[in-house]
Amino acid sequence: MITPHDLIMAGWELAARGWPVFMLGRSKRPVANCPDCRPGAAGGHDPELCHCLTCHGFYAATTNPARIAAVVRAVPGGQLAVRTGDRAQLLVVDVDPAHGGNASLARLIDAGIAAPTARVITGTGGHHLYYRHPGQPVPSRPLPGYPGIDIKADGGYVVAPPSTNRRTGRSYQWVTDGRAVEEMPPPLVSACLSQKGPERIPNAAAAGPVRTVAAGGISYPDQLLSCHLDAVLRAPVGRRRTTLYGAARGVARMVAAGAISHADAVAALTEVGRAMEQSEREICAAIAGGFRDETTAA
Repeated sequence: MITPHDLIMAGWELAARGWPVFMLGRSKRPVANCPDCRPGAAGGHDPELCHCLTCHGFYAATTNPARIAAVVRAVPGGQLAVRTGDRAQLLVVDVDPAHGGNASLARLIDAGIAAPTARVITGTGGHHLYYRHPGQPVPSRPLPGYPGIDIKADGGYVVAPPSTNRRTGRSYQWVTDGRAVEEMPPPLVSACLSQKGPERIPNAAAAGPVRTVAAGGISYPDQLLSCHLDAVLRAPVGRRRTTLYGAARGVARMVAAGAISHADAVAALTEVGRAMEQSEREICAAIAGGFRDETTAA
């Protein structure tokens, strides 16, 4: 059984590599913000400057040993996570075998696009390939043309060993083959920066597993949520923030009907906003505005 002490020690080891860490809840989601930090709260502030231990998701990531210990103790039963991107000088290729990731990874390797590097076996039997960040902006998004492959870079994060997947009961584990964290091969950098639009993310996978229930006359809430999120994924450049706002209004109605929790709704909308390369400020404004206006209209 993984203990808080195990997570603290692992967090310190990751921080020693220069990788900021933070804690997720039990379901791989960022811990809900405190009331003063929630979207739309009076006197909202810059998440980068927030001093709350657990607020604003990966913005709470730190390499400070005392804060790491404090945040692990503040989220009992949570999962340790690493912030990716230029700040951490880290990029992770996330391979999801349930959506064709193994076949896509084989194609990447055969084509010389991906190369061996430090690797983690995830709690669902997938893989996280850890590379050094190339030093130029790289968005977190699905890798165009390779189903089941997500790039976790700027604005992203991954669950870190020795966290345990709550559904499978299996822990994330480093592969002990002596591999170091390698530089990204130039073809992989090019693939990550491809100007193709992000692939459709089926069944709201952009937000991870979301618990919905039939309620308030909504018979198929999971399908309705997918429709709202897919609308954002299909939105053309220049309409993404407006479409996210509209999706937030629709999802707010689901929250009011009891079909999805407020925390899960915000997390799902936030992740799809990130997938469409919206800034954190744009995402927060769109979600807060959608929820506020829908509540006012009701």
